[in-house]
Amino acid sequence: MNKLTRLTLAAVAVAGFSSAALAKPETYVIDGTHTFPRFSYSHLGFSTQLSRFDKTSGKIVLDKEAKTGSVDVTIDMKSVDTGYPVFNGHIQGADFFDTAKFPTATFKSTKVLFDGDKPTAVEGNLTIKGVTKPVTLALSSFTNKEHPMLKKDAIGANASVKIKRTEFNAGKYAPYVGDDVTIDIAVEAIHE
Repeated sequence: MNKLTRLTLAAVAVAGFSSAALAKPETYVIDGTHTFPRFSYSHLGFSTQLSRFDKTSGKIVLDKEAKTGSVDVTIDMKSVDTGYPVFNGHIQGADFFDTAKFPTATFKSTKVLFDGDKPTAVEGNLTIKGVTKPVTLALSSFTNKEHPMLKKDAIGANASVKIKRTEFNAGKYAPYVGDDVTIDIAVEAIHE
């Protein structure tokens, strides 16, 4: 190998290490106007009911070079929207969400899993009604690009996980009203 080739390879290696060393985590603030956690469950075996929460906040940190990140989300449980105001109040009662004692639910990641350059899952701890359980959110999509209207870097994803509501002390009427609950989260976040 000639001297020029060795110098070129050394320069490429140094540049690679330098860019990795200079890479830094980027912080994105959740856009509450485009982030909606939804949950669905079997209602007496007749139908699958779908509801959502209207107020969500938090931050997502992503280091694309190091392939690491973190997610910290807070859901306002009083913002539940079942499509029927009376049931919104009923589901906030002690038998279900008990929002008087537990007004928020949280998800705090412990690890972000990548496949190549894209996150594919987020492991972490879900807390509902003061009960914390480890869960893995599977990402069915992930996008990172400039927001066309805000002209800022933005990310978006769709995530889902299945839980058992009895494990979070919200199991009234189980198994007639399904114990298995699917949580789907459409999330968008804007670079700080």
